[in-house]
Amino acid sequence: MNPRIHISTALHLLESPEPVNMTVLRKDGTLMELNGCISLHTDKYKGTRRVKMLRSGEIRMIRDCLILTLNGMELML
Repeated sequence: MNPRIHISTALHLLESPEPVNMTVLRKDGTLMELNGCISLHTDKYKGTRRVKMLRSGEIRMIRDCLILTLNGMELML
């Protein structure tokens, strides 16, 4: 069983400048692994954030509610 972390604590970790690893659920139901990414901007009203992968420089928009794991810890609501 993976260790668990509350979503409010996880969102605070995402605001730090340290890179994180996360697993996100995609629209088609598959899982996407984001390794070594930082959060650039957060829209608290929409519940979305822009993250940048440091290795490739790619920027993606993800929804906070679709983040399943953060640094190997399972998120709980």
